[in-house]
Amino acid sequence: MSDSDSIVDLLVFGGGMAGMSAAARACSDGASVVLVEKGEAIGGSAIYAGFIWTAPTIEVMREVNPDGDPGLSAQVVEHFAAALDWVRSLGVNVADPVTVLGYGRGSQTDMANYLLACDRLVRDHGEVLTGWSAHALLFEDGAVVGAEVENGAGARRVIRARSTLLATGGFGGDPAMRAEHIHPLAANLPLRANPNSVGDGLRLGLSVGAMFGPPNAGFYGHLIPSKVAYNNPYEFTDLTFYHSEHGVLLNLEGKRFCDETVGDHLNALHVLDQSDARALLVYDQRVRDEWMMVPYVEGVEPLDKFQLAYRRSARAAVADAIEEFEALPDEWGYPGPASRDTLLEFNRQCEAGAPNPGRELDALPLLTPPYYIIEVIPAITFTFSGLRIDPQARVLDESGEAIPGLLAAGADAGGVFNRAYAGGLACALVFGLQAAATAIAERAASA
Repeated sequence: MSDSDSIVDLLVFGGGMAGMSAAARACSDGASVVLVEKGEAIGGSAIYAGFIWTAPTIEVMREVNPDGDPGLSAQVVEHFAAALDWVRSLGVNVADPVTVLGYGRGSQTDMANYLLACDRLVRDHGEVLTGWSAHALLFEDGAVVGAEVENGAGARRVIRARSTLLATGGFGGDPAMRAEHIHPLAANLPLRANPNSVGDGLRLGLSVGAMFGPPNAGFYGHLIPSKVAYNNPYEFTDLTFYHSEHGVLLNLEGKRFCDETVGDHLNALHVLDQSDARALLVYDQRVRDEWMMVPYVEGVEPLDKFQLAYRRSARAAVADAIEEFEALPDEWGYPGPASRDTLLEFNRQCEAGAPNPGRELDALPLLTPPYYIIEVIPAITFTFSGLRIDPQARVLDESGEAIPGLLAAGADAGGVFNRAYAGGLACALVFGLQAAATAIAERAASA
């Protein structure tokens, strides 16, 4: 072990959206910063994303995310505009705002250049350690005062810090933690995110008495085709069936089980609750023409996801009539007659104005052949449960008091979203910048 370094103002674990934003902002405000990234390069899951968005008002946030912590979710909305101004201040292109997921508002952003701009700031004014991770937090007299870090070769280093930020991306990459904190079947979900997000921040926080929660908050993810091998994280957007909200989902009993129209990101949670965590997505030519083959978000060119999935050997088929569902392949495991009857009954209910389960946002029947059929499964992007924080990004203990010296942001922080979603990058950006502000205030108080 090397000798301990002199104390720094902010020690950051995680080089994704939250960690890079906090480190760069703290450096720009004159703080001494060390950023520790487990991977060989910075970027985290943010490198795969392109839109920074959230709910346009607190009222909309509460409507779409009723069980989220009201103080934390309001923080995201209230500080969103200033956070985007910070991104622009680094010379990063932020496009004009557009509607996202039907209820959100945000801008396409040059994420690669933003992360690189943050990286340059930190390297110019602080230190970036890639290929390193935390071995243990330094916990003295009830406060976190830094950490011991190590690299893959076994070298260790002690970094003492006035403030330590956990921003390692949540626990989406750890099958056992997914099974424990999300759903037993979640252990087998594909990950549409950085594989290094395996719960390091959560374990570190819990080791010093942090509060975990909220329980059963779920995850943000989407539906993707089954039976496809995913080796490149960049492929997930191309093969994500965002438009499941205009189709019908059938479980292994051939029955509908949710209001599909609320959103594909929520359909992913509902499918996880079904047997084997899989379902058939069915839509007709009208849905294909009006929704599948038009931009899901303004400015993003649509892809023929069905054809892409079919060429990748997904379970997919096309039927000329609903009656043909009786002949669904036996090896798929879905009862053909029951699936046929469910679709016929769905159309009758829609024409009568009373679909059951309800269809809040699209109650049109599926009447225009051909019918496109594809088996879908949930894929996880990031987790909602995590270390509980206050609006200043301070980690709370089991009694609800802030643990001195410990901060959390991004998917390491729990409470902002609860089985709902309104912008992960915005949440990470806002609380990353807030963590920097809290660390700067601690620096001033100790001067």
